[in-house]
Amino acid sequence: MKLFLPFILLFTTALYCFAQPGISTRLDSVFNIQFKKDRPGGAVLIAKNGKIIYEKGFGIEDIQTKRIITPQSLFNVGSISKTFVAYGILKLAQEGKLSLEDNLAKYFSGFKNQAIAEQVKIFHLLTHTSGLPDNRPVEKDSIFYLTAKDAENWAPIMQNDTLRFQPGEYWEYSNPAFNGLALIIEMITGEKWQRYISNLIYKPAGMKLSTITDGPHPEKGVTHGYIKTLTGQYIERDYGEEPTFCAAGNGGIWSSVEELWKYEQAIQKHLFLDSGWVAKSRTIYPLQNREDSTKFFMGLSWFIHGDRKDKFIGHTGSQGGFISDYVWLPGRNIFYVLLCNTPKPIGEIRKTVMDILEEK
Repeated sequence: MKLFLPFILLFTTALYCFAQPGISTRLDSVFNIQFKKDRPGGAVLIAKNGKIIYEKGFGIEDIQTKRIITPQSLFNVGSISKTFVAYGILKLAQEGKLSLEDNLAKYFSGFKNQAIAEQVKIFHLLTHTSGLPDNRPVEKDSIFYLTAKDAENWAPIMQNDTLRFQPGEYWEYSNPAFNGLALIIEMITGEKWQRYISNLIYKPAGMKLSTITDGPHPEKGVTHGYIKTLTGQYIERDYGEEPTFCAAGNGGIWSSVEELWKYEQAIQKHLFLDSGWVAKSRTIYPLQNREDSTKFFMGLSWFIHGDRKDKFIGHTGSQGGFISDYVWLPGRNIFYVLLCNTPKPIGEIRKTVMDILEEK
């Protein structure tokens, strides 16, 4: 029989912790190997059966200030942001303001080849099956892309002459697809998509500290992303250093492990989207003309693997010096999120953590 143990709040100069003692030591050993107290690090939160069982910060937010990372520290979550944009689109679909079957010609008149716009539909963008090539000249024009927002990142996509494959036939991950989706939100709502998502999701979820990129990110109040060089030095890689970082639709959410747990609870409690649409977002989307022989694994922005007890729903993120991992295991009622401000082997860490949770 498993007993619920009281939460323990631990403060040290190196970290902030909120953990269930039964697993704290084993999990500490995992993260202490990865993170050092005086270097860029990360924050982690694990919840089971609706209760937080482990919550901790490691390392520092900013090399200059040496401010320590806590579970409230704001990180750029990278591509986890795509799920927020997707829910904005799905809310508009729920309200009848758009259809996932709408083609892009309905919203974008600037396609060089309008036939492409007529073939690609909104659900293709949400499932990374549009066939639209990512033709952005990021390496050639890296200075421009340091400050290019969603519209500037989407514009080259509309200049494609051909598709890589017919929409729906194959899967190919696309960042610009979500820049385009963010612009569709703005067209329909008449307001910046950042404000729309803040009102739609942040407010009902109680995500009071989370922000969204809209130009330069704040110099204060957030963690900074870092890459470790071969000589062991850390160099900053976020806004101003990393091309396309300013393109918010594909990676503009800034949040903490605590507030992403609030996000997950809001999803499950249907606080901003009804149960039918939430279920649809987390069900593998049916593609009628799929040619790829591999099993499809996409919901409407979510990655989905396994079934029943072993079902996995989640998303990772990687942008500049940031890397993140967001996992919901409905069969085991486990939520896990890891946010880092320097690259770490998130797949390896996740496997080790899940092995520990399975042993308990």
